[in-house]
Amino acid sequence: MPKEAVFTMKLEPELRDAFMAAAKAEDRPASQIVREFMRDFVQQNRDYVAFLQRKVDAARADIAAGRVFSNEEVEAEMDLLLTKLENKGREAAE
Repeated sequence: MPKEAVFTMKLEPELRDAFMAAAKAEDRPASQIVREFMRDFVQQNRDYVAFLQRKVDAARADIAAGRVFSNEEVEAEMDLLLTKLENKGREAAE
């Protein structure tokens, strides 16, 4: 990939110095490491977007197949679970 773009950023001098020292210790140019960080970030973002899309697609498929719960059903189930937890807590305290 041709390197035709310039990227300028502001950062703390201490961070820059520490980064440059770490790059030198690795015997790698700082620009190479920054490009690697950028590629990794872009890939992580793409992976996350794809993950979210799969979750949305699965949820839509569940809705289309009728695998859904009403708010009232969810509230009732949570009330039951919370009551069970409270009872266990009381029993443990006795």
